[in-house]
Amino acid sequence: MADVRANLVAKLESASSRFDEVLAEMNDPAFASNPKRMVEAAKEHKQLAKIVQPYRKYAKAQEQLAQAKVLCEDPQADAEMREMAEEEVRELTQSSEAMMEEIQGLLLMSDKAGVDSVLVEIRAGTGGEEAALFAADLMNMYTRFAERRGWKVEVLEASPTDLGGFREIVLNVKGEDCFQFLSFEGGGHRVQRVPKTETQGRIHTSAATVAVLPEVEEVEVNIDWEKDVLEHVSRAGGPGGQNVNKVASAIRLEHVPTGLTVNMREEKSQHKNRAKARRVLASRVYDHFRQQQLAAEAATRKNMIGSGDRSQRIRTYNFPQNRCTDHRLKGTGSEGANFNMQQILAGDMDEMIGNLIAAEKAEKLSSL
Repeated sequence: MADVRANLVAKLESASSRFDEVLAEMNDPAFASNPKRMVEAAKEHKQLAKIVQPYRKYAKAQEQLAQAKVLCEDPQADAEMREMAEEEVRELTQSSEAMMEEIQGLLLMSDKAGVDSVLVEIRAGTGGEEAALFAADLMNMYTRFAERRGWKVEVLEASPTDLGGFREIVLNVKGEDCFQFLSFEGGGHRVQRVPKTETQGRIHTSAATVAVLPEVEEVEVNIDWEKDVLEHVSRAGGPGGQNVNKVASAIRLEHVPTGLTVNMREEKSQHKNRAKARRVLASRVYDHFRQQQLAAEAATRKNMIGSGDRSQRIRTYNFPQNRCTDHRLKGTGSEGANFNMQQILAGDMDEMIGNLIAAEKAEKLSSL
């Protein structure tokens, strides 16, 4: 435990030094001549401040604690002074531990902190129309969860089905630290229920996949839109009247280095579709390289929660038993931790996600 605390303090001291370096850079008159670096430094400074400021408050409390301990051990001090010092030691010890626990959490989750805009991509998997309906359920669940937290939700792209489901839907969620909470949703989601189209009352199993990508600013991902991206323009398919048939508004972007593609046809305006497609493609390219980095880290950190492996089954929604099981959490059985499914689908996900955050912190702490 002492080694873990020492490693934590070393990381915090490093962050504190970097905070001062960035601040000095921002105060340099020549700094204003580089707008790109100004944006990068301002963001880094803001993220570091969330960790460094509480750490410096903790360090000050540690200094006061050391002074109080010296007074406790001073044979020259009278009994009343020693008693006061002993009370201060107890209070400072308790408050310092609470501060360190908070700082520890901030540091361990710092890779996800400060990301206030994400793309949530939901795709129907095995199960046909029932899987598409389940994708709609997941979309509603995330929308309700976002509303509970005061976040904003925008539909960027949707492929609806005749029965009200979605073959695919992409949401943009904006809100403070939304990535820290929604990042755990990436993976395979399974549903067990009697489909609306089932006449004999049999329970079917269907699936959908969810990907959660940080929406990055242009400075965070280097894409040469002229050289690295192929653009295809076509007429938008589906309903829409004469505009759809006559105006080439649908945009398809292909990022040649990675092979990633984006199709956007939600808007009637080619310009708006291009802008939305670029937002989605930039986030997918960023996530592509982020996943490569996470895969390398996961090779040395077995079963790391939050590794971003979208192929794994992370959760099962059992309608007959009103049970939502998250398979990454330890529960009473071997299958995972269980929660009230109707509450989860209504957007009441705080307890489950809180447990996932705690589990990830513990996993990261053990690897320090």
